[in-house]
Amino acid sequence: MSTLRTLCSLATFAVVAEARAQVTAAPVADAAPGLLQAILGLGIVLALIWGAAWVIRRLAPGLGKQRNSLLKVIARQAVGAREHVVIIEVADRWLLLGVGAGNVRTLETLPKIEIPNDEPIAHSFAKILRAKRG
Repeated sequence: MSTLRTLCSLATFAVVAEARAQVTAAPVADAAPGLLQAILGLGIVLALIWGAAWVIRRLAPGLGKQRNSLLKVIARQAVGAREHVVIIEVADRWLLLGVGAGNVRTLETLPKIEIPNDEPIAHSFAKILRAKRG
């Protein structure tokens, strides 16, 4: 009787061990294709988002800008870490503004002048001021 119990216990142990091995091995083996599919799908979605953003930037570069705004930034020059001097066009006037951390001050009000289109605006800031002063 003791031998029969030992054999039954060994058989039960073997069945349980085999079932445990299948349970632990099955999810790992089955997870690999699913994980690969999820990563591939995520990569495709990210590529589509990047491609759509690239197409939008190429087809409509001024999409985010207000084209018919009453205010127009003509030039901007940094004069410190957080300080800028900015020329803004409002109707037929230009405002020379000092922009600092937490405040904006009007430094000068100027009549509008014409700037040649072949000259970059960023490099002509000093020339604009010289033309108005001199």
